[in-house]
Amino acid sequence: MTSAPATMDDARATETGWRSTLAPFRTAEGDPTSDGGGTGDGQPPSSRSGSTAGGRRPYTRLALQFELRELIPRGTHRWNGPTSRSAGAPVKRGDPPGTGEFRLAVRPTAETSRGWARGQMTWTNLPHLLNRLNLDPEQHRWFAELGALHRAVGALTLDPDASMVFLDEFANPVLWAMLAQTTELGIPLIGTGSRSSVTVGASARLVLDAARTEGGVRLAPLLTIDGDEVDLAHARPIGTHGVSIVDPANPRAVLIAPTERSLTGDELAIVRGAGPLAAEVLVPGDDVDDLLTTYLPGLRERIDVSSHDASVPLPALSPATLVLSVRFGTRHETELSWRWRRSRGGGSIPPLDEVLPTGTVPTAWLPGEDASSNDAPNDGRDKATVDAPVPLDVVLDGVESAEFATELLPRLRLLPRVRVETTGTQPAYTRLTGEPELVVSTMPSDRRDWFDLGVTVTVDGRTIPFLPLFTALAKGRKRLLLVDGTYLSLAHPAFARLAELIEEAKDLAEWETAPIISRHHVSLWADFEDLADESVPAAEWRALVDEARGDRPRAVPVSSGIAADLRAYQHEGFSWLAFLWRHRLGGILADDMGLGKTLQCLALVQHVVDGSDAPAGADAEAPFRPFLVVAPTSVAPGWLAEAARFAPGLVVRRATATEAAGGTPIADLASGAHIVVTSYALLRLDAEAYRTAVSGGWSGVILDEAQFVKNQASLVHEAVRDLEAEFVLAVTGTPIENSLTELHAILSLTSPGLFPSARRFGQEYVRVIEDPVGGITSGVGAGSAPAVTEALRAERLDRLRRRIAPFLLRRTKEIVAPELPEKIEQTISIDLAPEHRELYDLYLQRERQKLFGLIEHLDRNRFIVFRSITLLRMLALDASLVSADYADVPSSKLDGLVDHLREVVAEGHRALVFSQFTSYLDRVRSRLEAEGMATTTLEGATRDRQAVVDGFRSGNAPVFLISLKAGGFGLTLTEADYVFLLDPWWNPASEEQAIDRTHRIGQDKNVMVYRLIATDTIEDKVMALKERKALLVDSVLDDGDVFASALDADDIRELLS
Repeated sequence: MTSAPATMDDARATETGWRSTLAPFRTAEGDPTSDGGGTGDGQPPSSRSGSTAGGRRPYTRLALQFELRELIPRGTHRWNGPTSRSAGAPVKRGDPPGTGEFRLAVRPTAETSRGWARGQMTWTNLPHLLNRLNLDPEQHRWFAELGALHRAVGALTLDPDASMVFLDEFANPVLWAMLAQTTELGIPLIGTGSRSSVTVGASARLVLDAARTEGGVRLAPLLTIDGDEVDLAHARPIGTHGVSIVDPANPRAVLIAPTERSLTGDELAIVRGAGPLAAEVLVPGDDVDDLLTTYLPGLRERIDVSSHDASVPLPALSPATLVLSVRFGTRHETELSWRWRRSRGGGSIPPLDEVLPTGTVPTAWLPGEDASSNDAPNDGRDKATVDAPVPLDVVLDGVESAEFATELLPRLRLLPRVRVETTGTQPAYTRLTGEPELVVSTMPSDRRDWFDLGVTVTVDGRTIPFLPLFTALAKGRKRLLLVDGTYLSLAHPAFARLAELIEEAKDLAEWETAPIISRHHVSLWADFEDLADESVPAAEWRALVDEARGDRPRAVPVSSGIAADLRAYQHEGFSWLAFLWRHRLGGILADDMGLGKTLQCLALVQHVVDGSDAPAGADAEAPFRPFLVVAPTSVAPGWLAEAARFAPGLVVRRATATEAAGGTPIADLASGAHIVVTSYALLRLDAEAYRTAVSGGWSGVILDEAQFVKNQASLVHEAVRDLEAEFVLAVTGTPIENSLTELHAILSLTSPGLFPSARRFGQEYVRVIEDPVGGITSGVGAGSAPAVTEALRAERLDRLRRRIAPFLLRRTKEIVAPELPEKIEQTISIDLAPEHRELYDLYLQRERQKLFGLIEHLDRNRFIVFRSITLLRMLALDASLVSADYADVPSSKLDGLVDHLREVVAEGHRALVFSQFTSYLDRVRSRLEAEGMATTTLEGATRDRQAVVDGFRSGNAPVFLISLKAGGFGLTLTEADYVFLLDPWWNPASEEQAIDRTHRIGQDKNVMVYRLIATDTIEDKVMALKERKALLVDSVLDDGDVFASALDADDIRELLS
């Protein structure tokens, strides 16, 4: 489309049109006729007087009038009479007397020909007078907003005169921004009378002024506006954000100003002339120091304190402090509340995470991102302090109270910007931190290892009541508080196993034992590496192996610091350890019990301390980084004794308690030491302290009795894995007790990267090697599958041996100590007495009927099954263990034991008697003492183990009764030459450890070992299961010369193949 050409008339019309359209936007710039003050309507912008709207008459101007009012009591004859009157107004006859209390009021007024007059205008009807009075819309809007601001806080004036509201009722500090708009809007601020004045100051400040006097220090409130002191007697608050100064004797002069900060409750009281600080306070000279140290911090939280004449030197303002109020109540209830405490003018409140570092308190206690208070403070603090985020107020109950009082509260007291204030009496809580001791019984079945039995738990010598423990586990609780104030964590893996079974059980109170999960049914203990195909340290480890040189580890001379002549095999073992240390490879020293593994380790540490095999570029001046030895609590003292005997030049220190329990900080123990000895329990509880104790990490970690870390899902395994160390050595005579997974767990610490994750190791080795061969293996119907499976098993077993050979050194007593006296083992079958047999068979039939149909649904009925097997285990041993009602039932096993011991003792021999049941050991002790035979007892509850052992060694008693759990390791008892095992244990390694308490280096007599087995009972099947497990251990560890005594080049090449 084309348009017609524009004509001259069109151009003139267009020019006129755009000017008319844009006229409202025309400015004075470039207009020679303009005076620069126009707004398009000819009115100056700075004054709205006489302004018009489109030719209408001029607007009526509005003003805000201030008037000081004296409150008067309401007359009894006029319930709706006035409640205030103008200050200074003449009092008419009959008027009520004034109260002497004054308030500053404001109201709208309109300009008239005779000046400013209120007329009929009130705050209530003002919104409706815009057109009637021809008010300026902008001024009218301002007054409407001011009225709304007053009404927004719910203020209600009871004065019938609705034309005024009181200024102190404006709670919102937006008031000052609105007053600042009055100049631009042309709204005058006026007083009453012809010579009145209203002044709005920029800033008001209230302080408590400290001035030196002849007698001491005078504290007096001081109010300044814009730096000039004003009379506090005439001051009144405006909300919490401002003050007014009006002298009732001269009410026409009004001075108002906003305060620098929101007024606290104490400051409001001062402005009102009330409270203890409204008048001067004189402090004697002798008390000034107490004032400055004890009272000044609290004063500064409520009011600014200064010394205008600098006559009193005031300490610097302290930073804001987070105050925790703790109230200890009854029934283990603890209430916690938090608030900020800061000095007025002391700076801003820091972020909460700077005062409470992340992880200090539970995340659930922390406030949300928008947490703040909208309430005005009522305790004297300023609103900014109240609004600052703080942890939530919480009420702790039961074990949470105990854990808070003993663990978190001491840590909070140490934080520099946290102050703890307590009320009530803090209960005496005690945390049980020891390793739980579990007495466990098991029984074989057609499905291998699917039965585990109930357990009795003892922690720190205290037996945990059955019902509270198992109820807590069933409910998924993490901790348990006992009635006497002791408590314990249920995070130990043993408790986790129990919880898994209890979740599936139907009856918690049927028997006072507890189940433990079978290792072949579910993979409950998957470790953190299950998500990865390789361990992270694998690349580093392989790089170190490449540095190895030589075909075989060279013989290393023993340091002169070792005060012993090492046997040939011990010297060889030391050289092997030195080779591993030289290349930081780590490994497992798996020598038989009693061959001096501790001495070989001490020789290695002395070798390192001497500076031998130091890595290239090492700083010779750098402080020695110690070795950490982790051992069972009962074994730890032996390390100190052995070191003092064989390596007296080594500085050896022992951790005996957690840092939270008052133990020496681990960093302090490590400083200047060569060896720090601790227990697995302490390492687990103080894992972070051990991880960070030594700058640069530990020189090495030695895990004595390393079967304690055989579970990769346990907390102690995780604690060891997180340690920073150049070298990790496992020391154990039983690297495999139950399964190859235990060997993998230990090697994942000593030689990370040697094998893939636990999941893949289970697929490639555990299932193939441990699972029995299925199908028909011979005769009619035999197929090829069993033979193929067996061939695969042999291949994997051979590969496993080759892989671990460079990192595992194992020598048996038969090989390296042929001079050791003979160990003779014998199984003695015990027939139950007729009454005992009848009772056992009765229970057996009852339990069989009870379990019939449940075994097929074992996962749902596991607890009941375990209860039944525990019952049979105890009954086969002694009927009185099941019920005190059977105390008179003859015990053939006890009779047989007494007969043997009577003969042994009479011939001058000494005997060790082991049982898993401490209650049975009590019965044995009573019987032997009745027979005139003295005994000594060691069990989990024994406090001074060493004193008990020393008592036996001294010859005070010929019979030593020992709990298998408490005395299975860490003891040397070569004084005995007879060992009696009263109840069979399916784990062959545990029994061998018990026997080796006496059959070890230093023994000069033959050792006789007797196993007492009740025939035709569950004990027979336990023995069969034990033999089956022994075959697994022997096939991996004790197959001739499978494990090399030293490394050669071919071993390293095979490792990297």
